[in-house]
Amino acid sequence: MRAVGFQLPAGLDDPHYLQDLELPDPEPGPHDLLVAVEAVAVNPVDLKVRAREQPPDGQWRLLGWDAAGSVVACGAETEGFRPGDRVWYAGALQRPGCNAQLHAVDARLAARAPERLTPAEAAAMPLTAITAWELLFERLGLERGPAAGSGSVLLVSGAAGGVGSLLLQLARRLTGLTLVGTASRPESREWAQRCGADHVIDHRQPLRPQLEALGIPAVQHVASLTHTGQHYAALVDLLAPQGRFALIDDPDPAAVNVLALKRKSLSLHWELMFTRSLYGTADMARQGELLAAVAELVDRGELFSSLRQRSGPICADALRQAHRRQASGRCIGKQVLAGWT
Repeated sequence: MRAVGFQLPAGLDDPHYLQDLELPDPEPGPHDLLVAVEAVAVNPVDLKVRAREQPPDGQWRLLGWDAAGSVVACGAETEGFRPGDRVWYAGALQRPGCNAQLHAVDARLAARAPERLTPAEAAAMPLTAITAWELLFERLGLERGPAAGSGSVLLVSGAAGGVGSLLLQLARRLTGLTLVGTASRPESREWAQRCGADHVIDHRQPLRPQLEALGIPAVQHVASLTHTGQHYAALVDLLAPQGRFALIDDPDPAAVNVLALKRKSLSLHWELMFTRSLYGTADMARQGELLAAVAELVDRGELFSSLRQRSGPICADALRQAHRRQASGRCIGKQVLAGWT
């Protein structure tokens, strides 16, 4: 099969950063689906793994944790799938990524893809939809329902990125929260509003005066999606007593002073959507169930794909260019590559 991977440490401009490969087809395990991959998305985790990992000598590491495709074969212990099913998933960090024509993924992490989306539109969503859903309803502990959270404010820092695109949509459709996003450019502000933000403020400027101008003296929930270390003190200042602070990025520990949370009895919540698959938790199938619920919302027209830039076909050069755009910190929504040459 064709695939894209790496062996050696290399920077983005190095031809060895990513290479086109021919590899043996994977053998699915008893819990696995073997999927013919039709489209993949790029996420910050791709760049992080590329920077920190080096596979054993002579072996290749494949990146990619967002895929849409069709089931080719099912492991003996899988349930609910059959060959030909269109599926979407984010997969597991400790296994080979999905930048390959054929990919083995634990069936408990997958679901049938929305019928109304193309493979490229579908591939943009799984990792960020799982992250957003878990952050909202499992980490922050928000209730679902049209009146849930009514009177409370959720501040989403870095609202126009991949996770923010889905978090705003899910919170708009499934809660009654007032949603405030942060974005600094006209195009990112417009995107955050399209995704459901009631208000958008500029994270390059002091946050409190902008919120107070909106009649919002404090917020009950914060979702910090990027540059948490840079904005941590300001976000803690804005939280109401007994508020909740959730984050997904990797700030310098020196910038996140947990003692600053004590006086207002604030709680801190980390979200990593790979936790269930990394530890094989008893509720690992929850991620497949979650993706099935998101697919239903998409097919009802209540959510839309966060795809903003489509490239392709899937190859080393196109993926390297997508990684370069991701590294710029200026991506809105998601980048997707579709098809194979």
